[in-house]
Amino acid sequence: MQPQELFEKIQNLPPEKIAVVEDFVDFLRHRDDDMHLTAVAAKLSEKSFQKAWDNPDDAEYDNL
Repeated sequence: MQPQELFEKIQNLPPEKIAVVEDFVDFLRHRDDDMHLTAVAAKLSEKSFQKAWDNPDDAEYDNL
């Protein structure tokens, strides 16, 4: 489906349904933002957790 086709379908909806579509689009955009922030936070924390992850006591967990 082309973006123009979707836009035309949305234009033909009643106002209350357009509001639902808008809410859903906002949800999708924020979900992607949240996933990106989570990935960045995980990457930033790797150095902090390196000492906890790389030690002889926990080496056996590396084989799981």
